[in-house]
Amino acid sequence: MPNVLILLAAIAVALAIGFALRARSGRVRAVAAPPSAGGQLLRDAGISATGPTILHFSATWCGPCAAVRRVVANTTATLADEGRTVLDLELDIDENPSLARELKVLSLPTTFLYDESGTLHHRIPGVPQANALLSAMRQIPQP
Repeated sequence: MPNVLILLAAIAVALAIGFALRARSGRVRAVAAPPSAGGQLLRDAGISATGPTILHFSATWCGPCAAVRRVVANTTATLADEGRTVLDLELDIDENPSLARELKVLSLPTTFLYDESGTLHHRIPGVPQANALLSAMRQIPQP
């Protein structure tokens, strides 16, 4: 009987942690003090110096990463229709482990929103909500 109670308590804790993590997934989080993380690694990866960049880490084995591709593609198309140029930069985490480590990517997918100077404005764990991503990109100044 004590083993069953311990098991039930462990399941309850695991569920609570899971719900907390899921609630944060896909939400756009503004970065209060933009870190200078990435620097040269970001430039080497191809971040734009002429406009905003949506950088998203993925992997061939990541199922939700396909959803991120669709959301980002729709967002960049909508912004293009508005006359805003945004670079869509997808990086495979297995091919860019140094940059992923520098940016503290702990799970896939993870998306970052940068301006043309390489300043990080937002970080999004999980699949971004389309409206939230579009709104966040509109807040980043266009040169």
